[in-house]
Amino acid sequence: MGLNESGLFPVKDALEMVLIFDGAGEISYANDAAEKELEYDGDLCGSNICDVFPNEFRLEEGSLVEECPIGYEVQNLVAYRKNFTCFPVKARIIRSETHPGMYVCMADDTVEKEYLSREIIQAKQEAQEAQKVKTEFVANVTHELRTPVNGVLGNVRELMGEEKDPRKSKFLWTISRCCEDMNKIIDNILDFSKLEAGKFTLEPRKFNTREMLDYVKANHASKITEKGLEFFMTVSPQVPEYIIGDELRIEQILNNLLSNALKFTAAGKVSLEVLKTAQVKDKIELFFIVVDSGIGIDKGEKDKLFESFSQVDASISRKYGGTGLGLNICKQLVELMGGRVGVESEKGKGSAFSFSVWVESCEENTSSSQTDALKKAVYTSASLTALAGDGQENLKQYGTEENQEALKRNLSKLILCVEMENWEKAEMFMETIRQLAEGAPREVGRILLRLKMAVQKENYDKVAASYEELKAFL
Repeated sequence: MGLNESGLFPVKDALEMVLIFDGAGEISYANDAAEKELEYDGDLCGSNICDVFPNEFRLEEGSLVEECPIGYEVQNLVAYRKNFTCFPVKARIIRSETHPGMYVCMADDTVEKEYLSREIIQAKQEAQEAQKVKTEFVANVTHELRTPVNGVLGNVRELMGEEKDPRKSKFLWTISRCCEDMNKIIDNILDFSKLEAGKFTLEPRKFNTREMLDYVKANHASKITEKGLEFFMTVSPQVPEYIIGDELRIEQILNNLLSNALKFTAAGKVSLEVLKTAQVKDKIELFFIVVDSGIGIDKGEKDKLFESFSQVDASISRKYGGTGLGLNICKQLVELMGGRVGVESEKGKGSAFSFSVWVESCEENTSSSQTDALKKAVYTSASLTALAGDGQENLKQYGTEENQEALKRNLSKLILCVEMENWEKAEMFMETIRQLAEGAPREVGRILLRLKMAVQKENYDKVAASYEELKAFL
């Protein structure tokens, strides 16, 4: 608090109470705030500090005795008004350095702050209670909805097996599809409610990675065929055959991303790629990329994608449907599994959604199972084993002279294909580059992922940027 020209008396209109008193406790100065808060109506000067703070000061033979610490430390004290009512304050009581024997007290009334604090705590508790009631209500309603929906679905399926009239069969099939869609919405609402309430738990177990991926692909086979789209699935040979994780939730994320990709792609292709990007002891980071050639998303709209009940454009909801919950649930599930979600997109040129999850490796991943995995993985480029068979044993070992030369050659061919807009051939060289870079530092792996995604999206500028970045490491 600033002092006046005498160096002792504080500014008159200070917001906090300011009192100055001597060694006998006599108050020689009180600012307007002190007069108002203590209700002395201009006669506070001449009173004794023992009347204001009886618990902190007392008089013995005319001298002031301190019962509280003196210094710059803020204390919680009780101040008494002229009418003997009291209120809590936060105060500092210090000895004047320029005027020996004098004290300065600066105090703030905390009644209003304490009241507001209690109000905030109460409002928070009420909001939490309201959220709990809402969550329980949503969970109960969705459970209740599931029963009649499943009842309708069961009866419709019984009728479908008996109905011979093609026209009626078509109606029954439509009802069946609507019931299935309703169940998916109910599942999303239940998952969202659990995630919001913090009651969602993962259920990790051992499962076969490629069988899970085949099952996901089979779920979308009819839609792919119906729309006449091309579909590619690539699994890196480094991905273990067996892992321990929540298979159901990984499937749920993949199904959601693939459903969106197929929904928003009228012509062209959709691809799914799975890679192993890191390993710490028995923990493995798996990286999934879903690329489509669909409608794409504006740069400014990407942030809305993972918000609850949000669509990037109201017209999309009207045309394609959806609750706006799917991607938000995916994001929360991925984060529960220690990963992250990303998206790269351009309006009219498709999208590339990616996510990572951390899982555990299994003892079943023996050399034989890894060999089977290598056989099962489908690639679009020539095998490096054939190349290495020409006396170039060091070709596959990252960092060797032969390996670096091969990388440079294939990078040059890739960029040439991109310049000529031969994207299919560029993808072939990209796969060869990826195999040549196995065992490279993690930074190189990240650049390769960005390069691959840019090639798949046919984005020349991003291919060129990643190409230059990769060249710097070679």
